[in-house]
Amino acid sequence: MQNEDFSAATLVVLGHGTTLNDQSAAPVFQHAAELRRRKVFREVREAFWKQEPHIKTVLSEIATPRVFIVPFFISEGYFSTEVIPQELGFQFPDRLSLATHHSTLFYCRPVGSHDLMTKVILARADEVIKKFPFPRTPKSAETTLLIAGHGTGRNANSRKAVERQAELIRAENLYADVSAVFMEEAPFIKGCHESVKTKCIVVVPFFISDGLHAVEDIPVLLGEPERIVKERLAAGQPTWRNPTERGGKLIWYSPSVGTELLLAEVILERVREAAK
Repeated sequence: MQNEDFSAATLVVLGHGTTLNDQSAAPVFQHAAELRRRKVFREVREAFWKQEPHIKTVLSEIATPRVFIVPFFISEGYFSTEVIPQELGFQFPDRLSLATHHSTLFYCRPVGSHDLMTKVILARADEVIKKFPFPRTPKSAETTLLIAGHGTGRNANSRKAVERQAELIRAENLYADVSAVFMEEAPFIKGCHESVKTKCIVVVPFFISDGLHAVEDIPVLLGEPERIVKERLAAGQPTWRNPTERGGKLIWYSPSVGTELLLAEVILERVREAAK
């Protein structure tokens, strides 16, 4: 399966998109460019649900025999498994292929629920601690890892991807403790450091992009004054200083998982699964 030929196929990397924040779409363009560079597919296209180029427009322009649509979403949630598949004529997870006049379309599973995301989270946590080793690089065994998700009452699966990653990493016994924390559901990001037993904490945002949630909302929830976060944002500076002390604990905060280089591999894996 690793050697399956996709040279006559098109890959569409599908993001949510927004008109509110330019950074939201950046990971889609980043990984599409990397996969284009690898020349695995005849064509690699970017598409979005909420901004141009819109997914329906992009699909109408493709005429290759096979088209693989990979939802660049963090979980099997409301948009990636309900709204978008239904609008495109699929039914998740039962009917994920569709014949059109020119092509067979394959709707893949979202990237965020893939097992490789465990490696992605660990890479992010390791990278930020090594980049800012103050006052020294903390040992993983003396550190708590918190995976920060959005959480929503709209779709229970939204939090499952985050909790599953926390379970998988906890089982590896790399950190003193591993927990999932959320913006809009308990256990909350706000005040999360208070119940942590270790002095060192690393927080990895389980988000696709370094958009407003990751660079503005979560730093404020972690205790950074909103005014300072907005000033840093306006000045083009990182909105969190690594590490920052909160209640006698040192907190490191990494970039979102969606920009990690390993995500290109996750996209390919989702295509290989769909091709089976």
